[in-house]
Amino acid sequence: MSDVATPLFRTVSLDTPIERGEQQIATLQLRKPKSGELRGLSLVDLGQLKVDALTKLLPRISTPPISEAEAANLDPADLLACGAEIGGFLLQKSQRMDALDQ
Repeated sequence: MSDVATPLFRTVSLDTPIERGEQQIATLQLRKPKSGELRGLSLVDLGQLKVDALTKLLPRISTPPISEAEAANLDPADLLACGAEIGGFLLQKSQRMDALDQ
């Protein structure tokens, strides 16, 4: 049985970089959230990749830090990519192993 540990960080390359003045942010590093960073959010909403939940959580776990407004302005494909990584953070080891076996 292989160990399917959850990485603490995942990197998402953005198709449409975030414009911040003259700076362009082309990648976001997402950190596995702690329970406190999930306050005020529904795990069900995050699991269903609901936009409101994702745009509230991303500023709490992204490097470089982005604002809620920047998260809300992400290209939908980039938001979905971030959501997929967040979803992976929320699975238990046994669920990740089940997903890999399919």
